[in-house]
Amino acid sequence: MYIWTFLSIDIEWGRAINRAANNFQRVIPKLFSPDWSAVGDVSMSMLETVFIAFAGSLMAAVIAVPLSFLAARNMMGGVVLSTVGKWILSAIRAFPDIILAILFVVAVGPNAFAGVLAIAIGSTGMLGKMFSEIIESIDMNIIEAMEASGANKIQILFYGVIPQITPEFLSYAIYRFEVDIRASSILGIVGAGGIGTMIIFASNNRNWSEMGTILLAIIIVVTIIDFASSRIRRKII
Repeated sequence: MYIWTFLSIDIEWGRAINRAANNFQRVIPKLFSPDWSAVGDVSMSMLETVFIAFAGSLMAAVIAVPLSFLAARNMMGGVVLSTVGKWILSAIRAFPDIILAILFVVAVGPNAFAGVLAIAIGSTGMLGKMFSEIIESIDMNIIEAMEASGANKIQILFYGVIPQITPEFLSYAIYRFEVDIRASSILGIVGAGGIGTMIIFASNNRNWSEMGTILLAIIIVVTIIDFASSRIRRKII
């Protein structure tokens, strides 16, 4: 497959390699020489990126809960409603975050709120799918025992369903926040706020030293959040 792929791509390998070598000689040394004078602006933009990811992930986690119950067959008691729920979640997942960001930039303007909406809608589809699968895998014997004991629907929900799904719901929501940090880092390229705005400005101005500072900030923040969220998820599970 790899051989067929590369043979079918019309690439001038000699020109591509020479150009890459020249660019590496000019760009890479500057990337490894960060512009420390830009640390303040980069830190503020990175903080905005984290806020965008957190707000979007929180909105998605809240919206995904009712959609996941709608898509879970064992909760709806039939195929029709659960199929509708799954179609809704599939339709949401069909749009990449960057496309959603472009649409919301047009709708609400080039600001961080557009990024929050793009992250929220994009994450809702994935979280809803994960949550519905968690709901479908719960122990139904507990539900049946509660029904046999005379428990009503509200009691079954709060004492039979929610205790089983809460740990995994929280774990997946935190994991999605990790993913959204990376996604929100590039949404600024289309005007949705965050560190992506600085990336596009630095790239257009060929300011590779500032780009090095931006990349260093992204690496540090993503690493810290990955480490912290991994520990939190282990404690939850």
